[in-house]
Amino acid sequence: MNITNYIIFLVVLSFFCFRIYLNAETYRADIVIYGGTSAGITAAVQAKHMGNSVIVVSPNRRLGGAKSNGVATIDDVNQELVGGLAREFYHRVWRHYQSLDSWEWGKREEYGNRGQGSPAIDQDVRTMWHYEPGVASSIFESWVLENNLTVMRGEFLNRLDGVELEKGKILSISSLAGNRYEADVFIDCSYEGDLMEASGVSYYVGRESNTRYGESLNGVQSRNATSNQFINRIDPYIGAGNLNGMLLRKINAGSLGMEGSADKSIQAYHYRLCLTKLDGNTVPFSKPEGYDPANYELLLRSLLRGSRHVLSPFKQIPNAKVEVHSQGPFSIDNVGMNHEYPDASFEQRRKIMEEHENYQRGYFYFLSNEPRVPEEVRSEISQWGLAKDEFVENDHWPLQMFIPEARRMIGDFVMTELEVTGKRQVAHPIAILSNPININHVQRYLARDEEGSPYVLNEGDLKVSVDEPFQISFGSIVPQREECLNLLVPVCLSASHVAFGAISHESVYMMLAQSAATAASLAVNMNKPVQDISYAQLKMKLLDNGQVLSLTRSKRVHIGEVISRAELGGVVVDGDQIELRGPWTESSSLRPFVGASYFHDANAEKGMCSARFPFIAPEDGLHEIKVSFSVFGNRAGNIRYEINHGEGSENVFVDQRQPHFKGQLWCSLGSFPFQKGEQYFVELFNENTKGYVVVDALQILAL
Repeated sequence: MNITNYIIFLVVLSFFCFRIYLNAETYRADIVIYGGTSAGITAAVQAKHMGNSVIVVSPNRRLGGAKSNGVATIDDVNQELVGGLAREFYHRVWRHYQSLDSWEWGKREEYGNRGQGSPAIDQDVRTMWHYEPGVASSIFESWVLENNLTVMRGEFLNRLDGVELEKGKILSISSLAGNRYEADVFIDCSYEGDLMEASGVSYYVGRESNTRYGESLNGVQSRNATSNQFINRIDPYIGAGNLNGMLLRKINAGSLGMEGSADKSIQAYHYRLCLTKLDGNTVPFSKPEGYDPANYELLLRSLLRGSRHVLSPFKQIPNAKVEVHSQGPFSIDNVGMNHEYPDASFEQRRKIMEEHENYQRGYFYFLSNEPRVPEEVRSEISQWGLAKDEFVENDHWPLQMFIPEARRMIGDFVMTELEVTGKRQVAHPIAILSNPININHVQRYLARDEEGSPYVLNEGDLKVSVDEPFQISFGSIVPQREECLNLLVPVCLSASHVAFGAISHESVYMMLAQSAATAASLAVNMNKPVQDISYAQLKMKLLDNGQVLSLTRSKRVHIGEVISRAELGGVVVDGDQIELRGPWTESSSLRPFVGASYFHDANAEKGMCSARFPFIAPEDGLHEIKVSFSVFGNRAGNIRYEINHGEGSENVFVDQRQPHFKGQLWCSLGSFPFQKGEQYFVELFNENTKGYVVVDALQILAL
């Protein structure tokens, strides 16, 4: 650029900056919330209910964060522990799908009661936990209208000098557009924790060492990363057996790191897609810009060695759509490509998001078009496409990337593995949950067998069940007193990497955000630092607003009890009614269970054991099929149930380690059509399983 053009550029830039300055405004509220996520809107609604003025400063124009951008099911959360506005959200989902007008692409009776809450727990406030992204978006927009919320969209925080501080308090924050927002208390509801960081609050990115908090599952994890691994041993080199260092793409060539040691790596990101194969509502997968099939060579080798994991990561949602999540050794997770994201600039983040989008578009284009992909996989995947009626403003692609972990505050109290697993109790609880520790792949690395031959493994993936509900402390959303006195952080809260793996759920964010807004209101009204509000008052307000802080015995269902068939509704098949084939072992050591006992395969004789549950259908039409078993860490995953019904048969695979929670004995296999008086059966097989396969009871409920 010559000097003349450079001067012209500076003049034009100065002119636009001056115009921005002239158009900038100053806004004032009791509480300012940064982030238009599900947590941000929930916090704003609660602040309004508490009688405070509130402004939401949202970088995104579509409100609701991941919840309105593809995270459309909630299966691994103990639903009876979800209270307050979070539960109200799922009640509104249920109300929406009661209308026949809501079923444009499907029929309500065909979808049955999938994703609906238990009437025994819901009582009069029925819930539904599966929904379309557009429905979630409309609920958040209705909350904005009903509560007359002020939401400033497209406003990115000026992270360099946009936070005005004085004597440990935030006075105002400013956006890149120059607008200034003043408040008594601020709440950071962003996934990245940008306001927290810009305010000088301590935080951590990556994985702490096990020694830092006395944990066992933190830091580099190769020995415990046993799920979602490559089956067989995949050659990692571009040429078979090539030892010249030319690894396939998506494999980390660097050092793995010492087991349990700290690093700056985080679990993988992806876009949670909404797909359909229904004619008239499908947008086929197209070749993305810069598409290179070499990015998926490792995936191809896995498929050619027999893996079919790409066919199973679909969760059904209404209107003939599915939510696509990460599953298997090589999936929509763009492993290793997000480690710079948390601290990156907005422009750098945009490039990372663009790379993730191109990777995922290429992933589906490769599976549906690459001739080397096995025909059964290519044929199945090519039937799917993006849902045409979702994300219409963004070429049917989600506007928000799914970010399960970014920055994590080092606050007044740090939640760790010890609190999550019940080894240590917390003070001042503001929420209770019973989620498993669920962490996706962090990196992919080169391993060697006993003879020195190389192969590929994934690292960091953890799936650990949590036997008892655990509470989250108020101290975990509060900064250290010496760092900030008027900020609350309910999303990037103070937790170790392992603990965050159990906490990181949208419904949990919403509960914590409601608690944060309640605390913010008390701080405003009492003119106190957030660290000094009365917990007794906070607890009273939370309970008044329907938050669940503890699980009393009266709410628990059959914990430690033997359940009689007579207590159960519908048709129950148990005990000597079950037709057992193979060497099953009878037991009564782990409760709860139905009847006098249950059976297991002793983690042996794989492929030799099956159990058939015969029954006669009580009515015509759809019936829900449920199986019972107590969850435990040594149980098997990938257990096949064959359901024989009025239109043929269908296979459903169940993971007995973590599909439901202690106190929720029953696992639904889905709803199927039957004819009254006709004989049917459900059969379980222990083939291709690792761990104990349990047989207890079958329940058939007419809908």
